Amino acid sequence: MIKITNELIDNVTAQARTSPRLRMNYNFHPELSDPVQRLLNALEPWTYIRPHKHRLKEESFVLLRGTVLAVVFNDDGSIREHAVMSISTGILGVEFEENSFHMLTAIETGSVVYEIKEGPFIPHTEGTSAPWSPQEGTPEVKEFLENIFKQLEIDFGQDH
Repeated sequence: MIKITNELIDNVTAQARTSPRLRMNYNFHPELSDPVQRLLNALEPWTYIRPHKHRLKEESFVLLRGTVLAVVFNDDGSIREHAVMSISTGILGVEFEENSFHMLTAIETGSVVYEIKEGPFIPHTEGTSAPWSPQEGTPEVKEFLENIFKQLEIDFGQDH
């Protein structure tokens, strides 16, 4: 039996806080080629998972701790739908449909989701990433995220 404990979540969160990407995965599946990918994904504010899509598979996230913004985009980059996952909103998970651009970012420090998707793991490429979104690790990322927060009227100041 695999147990998801507070200690495990605390450890993965601590790793995310010191990671240059401000996030950290903890995989439950033994191989990246496994047919089902199951993992913890610890996210810190200002982490950026570049908007991307999977052609033939859904991707699901269940909130375990914190507050996470999930966004679905139209092909032109406009926001189609969003959800703020938190205990206070009552939205505790989302499933992104296949072939839709989507992304997550943390609104609260220490945020963790349980992620499940069909394998094998395939890294995002220019072919699956949104062409209108900045590449991870570039200075344009902060402006991109600030624009999303502004459009969605999410108060997410510089102190986060």
